[in-house]
Amino acid sequence: MRATVVGTAVTLATAALLTAGAATASASPPTTSPSPTATARAARGDRVLVDCFAHRNVRPADFILACGDGNSRLKGLQWSSWGAGGATGTGTNWVNDCKPYCAAGTFHPYPVVIRLSGDTKWTKHPSFDRYTQLSLTYTGARPEGFQRVMSYPLWDGPSAPQG
Repeated sequence: MRATVVGTAVTLATAALLTAGAATASASPPTTSPSPTATARAARGDRVLVDCFAHRNVRPADFILACGDGNSRLKGLQWSSWGAGGATGTGTNWVNDCKPYCAAGTFHPYPVVIRLSGDTKWTKHPSFDRYTQLSLTYTGARPEGFQRVMSYPLWDGPSAPQG
């Protein structure tokens, strides 16, 4: 009987994992191996780029622009400057065309120049200043409906719990 219970548990666990994988399937851009410019650890006082998960990043190699659905991402980022006056880098904006719909869409690469600007204390960790604005300049083709230069306000993330 014990073998039957264990066998049933293994079967149910496998089915649950397969179901979870199928339920979350969606289009995604190609993955890349970690680059030598992988995100550096932020030290107290550093200027940071806050990501969708409220993590502080310094010179990240990748960055999600569309936090809700992940349909616009920056990959392969190479930073030429990073500091109080702003940050500048290059990379690729992978954008989902969402045709015929986003889960079945195709990601397309667009080379960009990235500029980070603005400065304010990060609500969650006031010992860090964060960038408040990101602008992308498309150096060649760009996604349908996009301007040559696109600017986005940057996320502050959820506040630290009080108490």
